[in-house]
Amino acid sequence: MPPNLLIFASGTKKGGGSGFENLVRAAESGTLRAHIVGVVSNHEQGGVRERAERLGMRFFHFPPPWTAEEYRRIKAEAGAEFCALSGWLKPVAGLASRTTFNIHPAPLPRFSGKGMYGLPLHRAVLDAYRKGELTHSAVTMHFVADEYDTGPVFFSTPVPIEPDDTPETLQARAKNIEHQVQPIVTDKVVHGEIRFPHHPQPHLATKQYP
Repeated sequence: MPPNLLIFASGTKKGGGSGFENLVRAAESGTLRAHIVGVVSNHEQGGVRERAERLGMRFFHFPPPWTAEEYRRIKAEAGAEFCALSGWLKPVAGLASRTTFNIHPAPLPRFSGKGMYGLPLHRAVLDAYRKGELTHSAVTMHFVADEYDTGPVFFSTPVPIEPDDTPETLQARAKNIEHQVQPIVTDKVVHGEIRFPHHPQPHLATKQYP
C-alpha cells in the first residue's frame, strides 16, 4: 500500500493551492507513489477548498489556535503517515520532523522566518541579487521544526535570476520549478530514500530547471 500523505496549503480566500493540485496530479500519474488523504487550509473557503472539491479530495479547515494538539488531531483524523507543507503559512507544532517536510521558494536559511513568503520574499531575494550578494535564488525542501522555515534542508536546486526580473517574474519561475521537483522529491521522502536524520549536506539537484 502507498503511504498516506496529508497536504497543508494555506492558499488565500480567492485562490492558491496550485502546489497541492500538482501533487494530486502527480499521485494520479504515478510520479508520486502516495495516497493523498486530504488537504488542510486555514481558510474555510477559498482556493484550496475549491481545488479539493473539484479534485474529490477531503478538506480540513484548521482555524486558530494552531496548537500541537490540533495538528496531531488532524493528522490522526486524516490517517496520515506523512505531512507535506506546500504554501502553509502558519506555525507548526507537535508533528514529528522525520515525517513532516516543507518546500520553500528561496535559499535557506537566509530567506526564512515570519513574513518570508509571496512577493516580499522574492523582493528580498532580488534586493540581495542587485547588491551582488547572490547569483541565483533556489527552491529548497527541509524537514520541519517548530519554527518558521527551520529544520534540516535535504534538497536544493537553483532558480536563475534575470537582470530585469521583478518579484512577480521571479515568483513565477520559482513556482514552475517547485511544481517540477516537489512530486519527485516528495516521493523519495515518503519511500525512505531521503530520511531524517540525514547527511548534513543537502542534496543539490544536478539539473538546471528552466
